[in-house]
Amino acid sequence: MSTETDTKVIAELRENFGKGFARRLRAAGQIPAVIYGHGTDPVHVALPGHQVALLIRRANAVLELDVNGTQQLTLVKDVQKDPVHQIIEHIDLLVVKKGEKVQVDVPVVVLGEPFAGTIVNLDNATVSLEVEATHIPENVEVDVEGLEDGTHITAADLKLPAGASLVTEPETLIVAISVPAATNAEADEIEAADEAVAEEQSEEAAE
Repeated sequence: MSTETDTKVIAELRENFGKGFARRLRAAGQIPAVIYGHGTDPVHVALPGHQVALLIRRANAVLELDVNGTQQLTLVKDVQKDPVHQIIEHIDLLVVKKGEKVQVDVPVVVLGEPFAGTIVNLDNATVSLEVEATHIPENVEVDVEGLEDGTHITAADLKLPAGASLVTEPETLIVAISVPAATNAEADEIEAADEAVAEEQSEEAAE
């Protein structure tokens, strides 16, 4: 979990817009961003590229902005990237207050190994939670150690972090344990081969 001190970011107000200006900002190592929410007018800013790129590697990062000396707590809601070069083109930041509840999609992390010969199918890689804006968990863990074929884990089965409540439908399938299709096919082939051998032996015995 990041501390508040290492998420402080100096944001520069910007009054110029458009693709050309945004390109110049990115060329100068900055990222265009907009701050919105809580009934305020959108505020357009430029953020330090390298620092912010590191901070937003974590899902649902909360940034403490210094905008012309005014402190503003924000939640990273959307990061737009160039699909080819993966350069950050723009960031949407939602104004949040300490103690305020927000809805976020949190990554699901699978721990452990299921029963031998089975595999883990992650049906949903994220789960929606309502949590305090300043206490957003990095992930939700699912322990599959020793679980057997046919085991299903739904959203309702998840052990949620303290203070978090489930937004995703409780019956939503998160993880399913199964035997790989190839393994099933191999087993069928072996069974068919055994039956063929048995038939041959039966026919030979009859002769």
